[in-house]
Amino acid sequence: MGTAIIFDTHAYVKKLKAVGFTEEQAEAQASTLAEIVEDKLATKRDIAELEARLELRLKAMESSIKADIIKWVAGMLVAQAAVIAALVKLL
Repeated sequence: MGTAIIFDTHAYVKKLKAVGFTEEQAEAQASTLAEIVEDKLATKRDIAELEARLELRLKAMESSIKADIIKWVAGMLVAQAAVIAALVKLL
């Protein structure tokens, strides 16, 4: 991921101690939460980068699908012309 999320563990420990956590409990809680926040959460930048990559992939897929449709339509036109030519020869 891109930019790290800033999590103030010191301030968090102080808040936990203020509501009755021991120093050890507060530090363990802060350490665990910091790992989760920094390793598992996506930032706005991460999401924007992912969105940009997905848009590029979708545009590439769209171009590929359009090319396939054009080929299919062209093939059908050729086949239709062949059928008409065969019918004209029979009449």
